[in-house]
Amino acid sequence: MPAAADLVVAPATSGAGALTVAAARRALAQELRAAGIDSPELDARLLVAHALGLDHAALVTAGPRLLDRGEAEAIATLGRRRLAREPVARILGLKEFWSLTLRINTATLVPRPETETVVEAALAALNAAGARSHPLRIADLGTGSGALLLALLAELPHAFGVGTDTSLGALAVARGNARHLGQTRAAFLACDMAAALCGPFDLIVANPPYVRSGDIAALAPEVRNFDPRSALDGGHDGLDCYRTIAATARRLLAPGGAVVVEIGEGQAEPVSTLFSATGLAGAPPRPDLGGMPRAFLARKTATAGA
Repeated sequence: MPAAADLVVAPATSGAGALTVAAARRALAQELRAAGIDSPELDARLLVAHALGLDHAALVTAGPRLLDRGEAEAIATLGRRRLAREPVARILGLKEFWSLTLRINTATLVPRPETETVVEAALAALNAAGARSHPLRIADLGTGSGALLLALLAELPHAFGVGTDTSLGALAVARGNARHLGQTRAAFLACDMAAALCGPFDLIVANPPYVRSGDIAALAPEVRNFDPRSALDGGHDGLDCYRTIAATARRLLAPGGAVVVEIGEGQAEPVSTLFSATGLAGAPPRPDLGGMPRAFLARKTATAGA
């Protein structure tokens, strides 16, 4: 497979026939397409813009300009990383989630659009209970970049939240994202899921590791090779973290409170069984945009005790 440098750097080296910004973007897109990478045009646009420090409008305006050698090499370097199947979000160090721009690093998952279904389900549950404007307490278990917690706090101006994670690197990213967003109603704590939490919480959310250990090798290389394994591996059946959350949710939830967790393919029934066994009332899972059940919700009845 030819490297992106073959298309971008070589013409600029001699000074004759150097590529324009637009031609370099097209050449990189062609390489990505030939490698079977999804959305090659979008990826090429984002990578070229990042290499040149341009936003979308400036990239279009700069299209006819010739690249100098340093710019061509910068584009080639990013192109090689994407050809090695490193996700664009990891190359950029940024990912948009719920219209929030979040920083990520090797300690965190890349927030995915499917996970926004958890936010939607949580807000719908609060709306149904007439609690959206209340001074709520939220826990985000395994917070990673802080995506779920920060998205919810952006929608709930009277809420306070705590995010937990075992990874100190992930917690540093989450704290940085909160500072960048000016979010002062979030705290972050190092512990395994809810081990150090006391409650009561009105809402618990989580996107736990749910891939079966034996299935990790078959994941897309963008996931298998770049996401932290600890954020993927859900044990032999993918349900380890759900058992932990189900065992503690009833104790942590306030009466009438809800827990919303992301689930993987085929997990709706076993996850529902785990939560029902603890006395929490489950609801039909909310599907993502692809129609797959993605967000499971269970609620503690308003009259239930600890």
